[in-house]
Amino acid sequence: MSNLEHRYDFALIFDIKDGNPNGDPDAGNLPRIDPETGHGIVTDVCLKRKVRNYVQMKKGCTSPFDIFIKEKAVLNVLIDEAHEREPVKSKEKGQKTRAARDYMCQKYYDVRTFGAVMTTGKNAGQVRGPVQITFGRSVDPVTTLEYTITRMAVATEAEAEKQSGDNRTMGRKNTIPYGVFVSHGFVSANLAAQTGFSKEDLDLFWEALRNMFEHDRSAARGLMSARKLIVFEHQSALGNAPAHELFARVKVQRNDSSTPPRDFSDYSIAIDRENMPVGITIHEMM
Repeated sequence: MSNLEHRYDFALIFDIKDGNPNGDPDAGNLPRIDPETGHGIVTDVCLKRKVRNYVQMKKGCTSPFDIFIKEKAVLNVLIDEAHEREPVKSKEKGQKTRAARDYMCQKYYDVRTFGAVMTTGKNAGQVRGPVQITFGRSVDPVTTLEYTITRMAVATEAEAEKQSGDNRTMGRKNTIPYGVFVSHGFVSANLAAQTGFSKEDLDLFWEALRNMFEHDRSAARGLMSARKLIVFEHQSALGNAPAHELFARVKVQRNDSSTPPRDFSDYSIAIDRENMPVGITIHEMM
């Protein structure tokens, strides 16, 4: 495993057609919307879940690529396992916490990537992950549509009797007709050194961002696709320019504002390369 020596900032551009990218359970699973601007929202937790799922699928939950936050996991049991290992059991309290933390970073890809709070049971400390992702936000305001759907069956005999022989039941489906979203992210070489996040781990992360939607299909999500992954590599661990200045050089604009967008071809993406700060290398990974 090779150490990470450079800082990275990145922009992930993805779109959705006729689907719900990230439903809000507190709002009847409606698509998340900024109420003041009408822009669509996809949370960082949603995006990290898809990265975890891709790594879990590819690596099969084997160390050092196991996943800590996964379906049906009992977190305290996993933390306790780190404490019960030899020679961790023989260490003093503070040393035991550090040893358990190091073990969790070594075994679990998502712990050394995104970090974790592991103080809910036996204390394995807190890990500040080197990779952080912002909310995805749509380039333009989006419209949410509600469709009535029909199920030609009922779940129970009681429902069948209530329907008087007609087993049709009605439901609702909420979608966004189309939207292009941008999420920004950051990779810290300094925090990577603390968790053991390596260059090989970073390559797997880029791969996950490019492919995660391909293995997360569902009727509710419609057609979601990763369209662009633009990575700014700094020549140093501390960085050569502020992230916001780099992100400002990526412009995603509609070609024709007079008609509602319905396809990725309705947008243009431009990167200002002429005035790029010294020490920055751009990688277009898609």
